[in-house]
Amino acid sequence: MTKETNQSWGGRFNEPVDAFVARFTASVDFDKRLYKHDIMGSIAHAKMLTEVGVLTAVERDAIIEGLSQIQQEIEAGHFEWRVDLEDVHMNIEAKLTERIGVTGKKLHTGRSRNDQVATDIRLWLRDEIDRIKAEVTRLQQGILELAEREANTIMPGFTHLQTAQPVTFGHHLLAWFEMLSRDYERLVDCRKRVNRMPLGSAALAGTTYPIDRLITCDLLGFESVSGNSLDGVSDRDFAIEFCSAASLIMMHLSRFSEELVLWTSAQFRFIELPDRFCTGSSIMPQKKNPDVPELIRGKSGRVFGDLTGLLTLMKGQPLAYNKDNQEDKEPLFDAVDTVADSLRAFADMVPAIQARRDNMREAALRGFSTATDLADYLVRKGLPFRDCHEIVGHAVRYGVEHDKDLAEMSLSELKQFSDKIEQDVFAVLTLEGSVNARDHLGGTAPAQVKAAIEQGKQLLANR
Repeated sequence: MTKETNQSWGGRFNEPVDAFVARFTASVDFDKRLYKHDIMGSIAHAKMLTEVGVLTAVERDAIIEGLSQIQQEIEAGHFEWRVDLEDVHMNIEAKLTERIGVTGKKLHTGRSRNDQVATDIRLWLRDEIDRIKAEVTRLQQGILELAEREANTIMPGFTHLQTAQPVTFGHHLLAWFEMLSRDYERLVDCRKRVNRMPLGSAALAGTTYPIDRLITCDLLGFESVSGNSLDGVSDRDFAIEFCSAASLIMMHLSRFSEELVLWTSAQFRFIELPDRFCTGSSIMPQKKNPDVPELIRGKSGRVFGDLTGLLTLMKGQPLAYNKDNQEDKEPLFDAVDTVADSLRAFADMVPAIQARRDNMREAALRGFSTATDLADYLVRKGLPFRDCHEIVGHAVRYGVEHDKDLAEMSLSELKQFSDKIEQDVFAVLTLEGSVNARDHLGGTAPAQVKAAIEQGKQLLANR
């Protein structure tokens, strides 16, 4: 090995790596964010090696003290990251050896960078999932807060973006809550598969040293160890699964964003967003643009791309570890950063949304939103639903021709469509009558909305 070749693997090489190739293949610029978890894994590994007699207690203590000092140096911004050392692992190990001498070189006994990086990513992602779960919960708390304020606020419910039936704004918001509850469940489930320890798989076949993986597993808080060394070093299913869960979260946030963008427009005017979440126009002084929802709607695409990138990365790889896997980190890091920031923005913004209740109510009065209530009324009078559907269709056509909502028609006008219609029909044609009639589990009646809010609060309290 020449002086210029890499000391971690250059023994069989006669010349150093080309300078461009060194930069091209290095990952330290992006994987240095794993430093804390790399040090955590190394400390646990050193403790385990001591327990099985590979290291002495003195060597262990020197390693732990040296790694602790390096972590402090990194967090103080004084650590020099070197591209020629390729990655976070070798940068830390080289600094450790420089600091404590030959003992630093013993740290890598019984492990490989292959199982080391797989362990680091899992430790890091485990913490990030917990952080994202907390943001999901915070957003759900904000949704419940807004839904409680608007439990009685009537707005039009839509299908095909056409007025369908009256709902309460609180009920609509609780639909968002339900989506996020599924997202939370997926994160909890994903975390179980993230929390399996590959350390001890070494390069691919395990190690000849008398390691005890259960000691390391316990020290690092993993739930179990990987059952196969080949799979342990090469598995990235957990990263793909997380990006899938993240993509669903971003899809939901994108749907929420689309509604916020519509509702803030001059054509809807259903809500007002706080100024601090909007920007103006450089040329049109009247503009107040919903930039945060728009940007999150756009950012959903990059997380979908991260998922697709990881799937493509893994689809052609034979066992076990391949250099391709260096490309797993940037899409994973990007997905984590994007979903965490998007959730934070929404969690900050949602409780501050102001409903324009009068505008919502006025919109619910347009578009014959109580037509189904009239059909149900006729069913209760003994007519078959299909006949009732046709009767109400004729009434709606009359309303369109005469520019009258059903509730604005006189009793004599309504009776021309069915002699079953009596004065009591007007109770079901009101917006309040419509929403209050849907007083069942999961329905839009204010009483049900309030009950669902209390259940939501209990759900969050039990997490």
